[in-house]
Amino acid sequence: MTETTGTHHVTAIGGDPTRNATFYVETLGLRLVKRTVNHDDTHTFHLCFGDGAGTPGTSMTFFPWTDDGRPGEFGAGQTRHTAFAVPEGSLDYWADRLDEHDVDAERVDLFGSERLRFADPDGIGLELVPTDAERPGTTWDDSPVPAAHQILGFAGVTLALDGLGATTEVLAAIGYERVAEDEVDGTTVTRYDTDADGVGTWVDLVETDAPRGRMGIGTVHHIAFRVEDEAEQRAMRETLADVGLDPTDPIDRKYFTAIYAREPGGVLFEFSTMGPGFDADEPVESLGERLTLPEWLEDERAEIEAALPPFEAPAPAPAGANGGD
Repeated sequence: MTETTGTHHVTAIGGDPTRNATFYVETLGLRLVKRTVNHDDTHTFHLCFGDGAGTPGTSMTFFPWTDDGRPGEFGAGQTRHTAFAVPEGSLDYWADRLDEHDVDAERVDLFGSERLRFADPDGIGLELVPTDAERPGTTWDDSPVPAAHQILGFAGVTLALDGLGATTEVLAAIGYERVAEDEVDGTTVTRYDTDADGVGTWVDLVETDAPRGRMGIGTVHHIAFRVEDEAEQRAMRETLADVGLDPTDPIDRKYFTAIYAREPGGVLFEFSTMGPGFDADEPVESLGERLTLPEWLEDERAEIEAALPPFEAPAPAPAGANGGD
């Protein structure tokens, strides 16, 4: 049996790609680290945002369906909140920043600490959670957010389910242990955590009586967990099969290798290798500045570029803009 050390990335479905990128870069201060396409639907962008190098554990990624795409319906079997970790002592900075950017945020007390809860322009639920954990990667020099307050990576995710039992068995198999229970707004939240160091180590579960959600704009597509390499990934496939899931064969996603399995509560889980990383086809210094395609799609570049929707990438912050407190 092999175990994950936590969240690798979270992939969601957004609307207009320019609006999506503007929010995650100019408001949250993340870097656009990869501008590519959905390998399974090449007429759709795949935009990836993360720390200065797109370190695994920091990257929120999107398939923008544009505003005429189908809106999602939140319900059971979906991610309720995606939580980013921020440095301890940064919450007041972030409360002010979100207010300045006209983002409505509320302070929520959960598991003994305060967090900010809000939504992105497409309605995807987000949280900022203070932590004293070490940064897994690097800051981004051109971020509009000062280095001392920049998002560290993921803190964890909250999954909404119509029953917890079968999902908890899967979490236990992949390395999560029930560690705490709390309540907010009348809802019981059960925390599962790994014993790994760093950020992105927990999964919170809540029960809902809502019907199964429908995938579309404003919903999370899948949660990806970290595995070190392809050997650990093969072992994870066996672990998933042992608990009754039907994992896919490994799929080459250019920047990592992935396997997928839908857990009994309806959430799509992915297990991704730590490499080769987003710098596999462009230098770290220029990540996200051009459309990159895997070699098996290069012959279709002209057709792919012609079919993609208009997109204007946000400009980096002016020199020195992130130097203050």
